[in-house]
Amino acid sequence: MSTQTYLIDTNVIIHLEDNKTVEPAFSAFTSLAAKHKVDVFVHEAARDDIRRDRDIRRRDISLSKLNKFQTLAKVRRLTVADLAAAFGPLPKNNDIVDATLLHALTIGAADFLVTQDRALHDRARRYSIELGRRVLYVADAVQLLRTTYEPVEAPVRFIEEVQAHSIPLADTIFDSLREDYAEFNQWWTEKCVKQRRACWIVEDDGIAGLVVRKDETGSDTDATQKHEKILKLCTFKVRPEKRGFKIGELLLKKAFWFAQRNSYGLVYMTTYEGQTSLIDLLEYFGFQHTTTKDDGERIYERRISDQALASCVDQNRFDTHRLNYPRFVVDQDTAAYGIPIKEEYHDILYPDLRQQRQLDLFAALGLGGGPRRPGNTIRKVYLCRAPSNLGSPGSLLFFYKGKSESPPSQALSALGILEDIRLARSTRELLQMTGGRSVYSEKNLEGWRASEASPVKVINYLLAAYIDPAIEMKKLRELGIIGTHPPQSIFRIPQSRISGLLKCVDLGFAT
Repeated sequence: MSTQTYLIDTNVIIHLEDNKTVEPAFSAFTSLAAKHKVDVFVHEAARDDIRRDRDIRRRDISLSKLNKFQTLAKVRRLTVADLAAAFGPLPKNNDIVDATLLHALTIGAADFLVTQDRALHDRARRYSIELGRRVLYVADAVQLLRTTYEPVEAPVRFIEEVQAHSIPLADTIFDSLREDYAEFNQWWTEKCVKQRRACWIVEDDGIAGLVVRKDETGSDTDATQKHEKILKLCTFKVRPEKRGFKIGELLLKKAFWFAQRNSYGLVYMTTYEGQTSLIDLLEYFGFQHTTTKDDGERIYERRISDQALASCVDQNRFDTHRLNYPRFVVDQDTAAYGIPIKEEYHDILYPDLRQQRQLDLFAALGLGGGPRRPGNTIRKVYLCRAPSNLGSPGSLLFFYKGKSESPPSQALSALGILEDIRLARSTRELLQMTGGRSVYSEKNLEGWRASEASPVKVINYLLAAYIDPAIEMKKLRELGIIGTHPPQSIFRIPQSRISGLLKCVDLGFAT
């Protein structure tokens, strides 16, 4: 497999080289890149941007830092007008630099761009979904390097619910919180321990991720939208050295599924402007910035409903689904497909389903009905060579696990929402298309032997729900979903059968 190439934005370089302690994700990126001889470049346009700094001493220092990296030359005779035509208005010099970096990706000069700039991520997504996936936050780049070059068993499978008092105040997950909030110890003792607040934790060599949750009402909340039942995520924290394992996405999915299944009207959290990757994740899944407190703390809110979701005439169906996740539209235009999946690939995509049934995490609270297996990510990618098409973005995908040694066997086990489908005609294209959400190692990707003559279908989707209990073959035949023989390739589920099938899936909302 040819070596990956990464282009890094100046905000990453500055963070790596300024006179401050380097966050673990940043140092992990440079360490992994060096270890596996991965090429890391800065763009010549970034040097031009720094040369415009009127502070001569600062400019010289910044330029000297760039000398540690290889330089990617500019494309000759590429004009601002060319860039604006491709990537939208470029009113400022830094916008021109941003567009130049994206252009380098589109022509194949680099595989991925690493940046903490949310505006640059947004611009990439507006250009195309595929380009957006190749623009990574530092933690995502670390995860991709680890997955590609250091394949290991997924470090996380379950979220555990505990009481705040059971977490030692000396746990290292609190270290950075204390740095940002001098009164943290007092807040934790008075508000969390004494009030016995419930927490979700992810264990991986200590606590790798933490959410402290609090029930509120419309008369006692900082949220701008008033509802009878509100879920506040008081603390949403991933230990710095554990960023890059999608733990934040796992915790967010837990919050969504919990709120959806327990009739909350709103879920919200507070954060600060500098937490760019968290804000990007929140906004991707429909949180809105509603107000900012005097100290700069931002409030992000997300409506929750158990009513049937209606389509939006000015929005494509996939965007409607992701902004209202885990709900989705079911109407006369809904398309649904069954996707057979072998046990080995099922275990890669859904490692948590390999475990024996666990005690419902919510049973002890008297809530019941919550998901027993929260899973490990929302955004997933599935590879296959099935000849069938899957319709438009937003279509429903029912994953059928074939005959297996461990249960479920010959049954529908998971429900997804189609984002898009791409064809990869080389291993490099396969890497680019799966980057940022892949669970496949370098060996996995090479084994597909993608080529012009034998392209690999890359199916990007959101995991909307596990089907629990899984719908076995006998029931599927009764519902008219499959015929006499088990399915061997992707098949379309008749529109008239979708509602009957969904009645067998406990989603927590009407369809």
